[in-house]
Amino acid sequence: MSDPVRRRHWPAVSRPVRNVLVWGLVVVAATLTGTAGYMILEGWEFFDALYMTVITLATVGFREVHPMDRAGEIWTMLMSVSAVALIFGTVGVAAESIIAEVSSGKREVRRMEKRVNALRGHFIVCGYGRVGSLVARELRDDGREVVVLDVDPASLTRAVEDGFLVVPGDGTSDAVLVKAGVERARGLVAVIDSDANNVYVVISARSLNPDLFIIGRASTAAVMRKVLQAGADRTISPYEMAGRRAVQLALKPAVVDFIDAALSRGDLSFAMEEIEVDSLIAGQTVGDLRARGVFTLAIRHDPGHYVPNPGDDRVLEAGETLIVSGAAAAIRALNEAL
Repeated sequence: MSDPVRRRHWPAVSRPVRNVLVWGLVVVAATLTGTAGYMILEGWEFFDALYMTVITLATVGFREVHPMDRAGEIWTMLMSVSAVALIFGTVGVAAESIIAEVSSGKREVRRMEKRVNALRGHFIVCGYGRVGSLVARELRDDGREVVVLDVDPASLTRAVEDGFLVVPGDGTSDAVLVKAGVERARGLVAVIDSDANNVYVVISARSLNPDLFIIGRASTAAVMRKVLQAGADRTISPYEMAGRRAVQLALKPAVVDFIDAALSRGDLSFAMEEIEVDSLIAGQTVGDLRARGVFTLAIRHDPGHYVPNPGDDRVLEAGETLIVSGAAAAIRALNEAL
């Protein structure tokens, strides 16, 4: 059978499984053939012929069901030889299936490790629970490469099924973070269910990459302070964020919907973005950006220090961060020019 024909008849069956199915059909065919032989040569009833065939193929060695003539004895010898061949074949197929599955798993692991090693500027998500899976999907929707870390095999399987690269481990180990490419990563989000583990992840990640942007999950205000002290740039509390969002939706639903649409990169042509001022635009003014269709909402000097609604004559300085808005095409063109 040619490869195209084989693929057409067995489209979704792996080779090890296909071999098991084929060998099972061989066993069934041998059983039916042996049964028919005893019925024809010895004139036995179906059940007696089937019983004799099974005990012969299974090499059990019970006594004969009925006395046999020479033809029946020759047929029994042929069945015994076939039984030995079936036993060796079954063992071989089983061994091939096991080896193939193990080899396939190792190849997949090596393939994934190779892809992770090639990443630059990616994001690492520690913990693939409800929050972590949402973070990973949002990052991917924004066009970012994501590596997921988790200790739970079920969570890792789910992450792989969702199309993410994975590294087993929760990130508290330096070796796991290095495998995930933390030294080449742009950011890390620690959203493990354990506050203590999140703190350890932040400490380990910061020691391995001082320039890494780190977000750590915390359940209380006290833990949020510890996460920041450990080296995180930002902290998140799912419960606090949910409460704030509920209030914002209750008081300013239109504003929240508009900002969500602008940040989600959906069908809305309007967008909001943050842009780092580098040597290419340093020395230009806010008015220069406005002429390109990009409006500067605020300028950040240091974390927490913003200059809102700067004038058109404001000169941009290297190292500043701009919070801009405008047509998605205009912002995209500016990003491509930088």
